[in-house]
Amino acid sequence: MVDDELAIQRLVATILARGGHEALVAASATAALAIAGRKQPDAAIVDLGLPDRDGLELVAAMRKQGGFPILVLSARTEVSDKIAALDLGADDYVTKPFDGDELLARLRSALRRSGSGNLADASIMHGPITIDRSRRQTTVAEREVSLTPREFDVLEMLVAAGGCVLTHRQLLEKVWGKAHADDVEYLRVVIRALRLKVEENPSQPSLIRNEPGIGYRLT
Repeated sequence: MVDDELAIQRLVATILARGGHEALVAASATAALAIAGRKQPDAAIVDLGLPDRDGLELVAAMRKQGGFPILVLSARTEVSDKIAALDLGADDYVTKPFDGDELLARLRSALRRSGSGNLADASIMHGPITIDRSRRQTTVAEREVSLTPREFDVLEMLVAAGGCVLTHRQLLEKVWGKAHADDVEYLRVVIRALRLKVEENPSQPSLIRNEPGIGYRLT
């Protein structure tokens, strides 16, 4: 991902990690092209306001460099900028401020279209828990566990977060939708069911930890 603002670099890197991706960060077009040449990334997320070259030039240069998807993430909202980026080879255009889940969804879509969706669909793991996203299967210490769709979606988010805390609102909006962002009891019911299925001792959970008043995380 290419952006010269440190705060945006950290934010996008955290969002990508939550989605199971590793971020290679560049603060300039020159650095981005060098990294892309060495590492052959699965995708690129590019800001247009860069210190050494206009981001549109970088999009064109990256498109010549490889067939990986390119998503523009920019504060520029003019239709002319969006059209120029897409005409130069960008696969999608997301405007700042942006929603992290939307960015991940657009990235997954771009990866699927390009045939580079291995990272988006790969298995993810945290401790003894393994989530196979493509098959929607869950194993705990190599034991397959049967989950309902909502149980799977909540556990997938927690595993992808890699031990970071997810708030009640984040989990509720993602799994149940924004209309249920305050229905914490829905989430508590699913967490109780998950603990019964994945914890050795559900009455004293050691995997799914509660952060009082905030949300949940995996240890």
